[in-house]
Amino acid sequence: MASLLNMVSVPPRISPPSLARTPSLQARPVLPPFSLSFSRRRLSIRATDTDTNEVKSEAPSTAPSKDGSSLNQLLGIKGAAQETNKWKIRLQLTKPVTWPPLVWGVVCGAAASGNFHWNFEDVAKAIVCMMMSGPFLTGYTQTLNDWYDREIDAINEPYRPIPSGAISENEVITQIWILLLGGISLAGILDIWVGHDFPIVFYLAVGGALLSYIYSAPPLKLKQNGWIGNFALGASYISLPWWAGQALFGTLTPDIIVLTLLYSIAGLGIAIVNDFKSIEGDRALGLQSLPVAFGAETAKWICVGAIDITQLSVAGYLLGADKPLYALALVGLIIPQVIFQFKYFLKDPVKYDVKYQASAQPFLVLGLLVTALATSH
Repeated sequence: MASLLNMVSVPPRISPPSLARTPSLQARPVLPPFSLSFSRRRLSIRATDTDTNEVKSEAPSTAPSKDGSSLNQLLGIKGAAQETNKWKIRLQLTKPVTWPPLVWGVVCGAAASGNFHWNFEDVAKAIVCMMMSGPFLTGYTQTLNDWYDREIDAINEPYRPIPSGAISENEVITQIWILLLGGISLAGILDIWVGHDFPIVFYLAVGGALLSYIYSAPPLKLKQNGWIGNFALGASYISLPWWAGQALFGTLTPDIIVLTLLYSIAGLGIAIVNDFKSIEGDRALGLQSLPVAFGAETAKWICVGAIDITQLSVAGYLLGADKPLYALALVGLIIPQVIFQFKYFLKDPVKYDVKYQASAQPFLVLGLLVTALATSH
């Protein structure tokens, strides 16, 4: 559940490593949409009209070096080597670097259920849920994103797999459908496996796919609004995989839904981190990211405020729930995040975004697990 489960090449995120972006026009890397059109007997997926004709942008003067990183190519991040092997290109389109946050979300949900046991069956169920959330549904949204943004990529990054012709349009469409249907099918299998009367995992998968669509597709196009779009990313990377893992092994209760949605505000802050490098492109496309709407100086404080205040609020919740040790542990994990915010991010959110995320976000991720374990006891 990519979208379940996008972020942050998110686009997602818990944030995936931040990807370097061109200083000109750059499309968002997560949670892409698709539109369906029927013409006689033919079903096709096409990109919704973009504003590329209205945006003046020059293609890069040079393509990536031929000695680019093969590892970057397999992970689907910048600095990738040029590749002709179709299966490696297919993997590149799914951006494996964005899978771990969704996998971790499933882990947190399973831990929060209090019913996960280290036996073969439970481990197998968890692995299938991780496959659904990561490779299938996250891979689906990332491939769909590259398809949807192919016209913009043809301007900014003409060497990418789709605009360069390294993979055909029919092959991309086939991959989109296989990953989407595969992910939804795995969700249904999990519901049958655990004996759910109501197929909750299936509906979470469908809901995540729908969220991917409305994030980027008109008329809603949530990513045009910095508040709503970034919160949608946060929920996709934190709430949805957590819900899937908890529903798989236990019961998804209203208090957990509220708590994880609250935590998704921290995900909103993480998503803002990735907006600073694309201010120029977002402004050209009319996307009201928070750095565009409020300016970089104000937006960076909104960003750290969303991350820190959210976690402190969760710590307060745990303290009120008579779980002081878990609350204290969470506060202990917030402190180094604040230190790294002042050391890196608040000094220069563009220059130090990757270093900040690499330094601070492991503590946020551990805080999620602490919260999950607290709710299970």
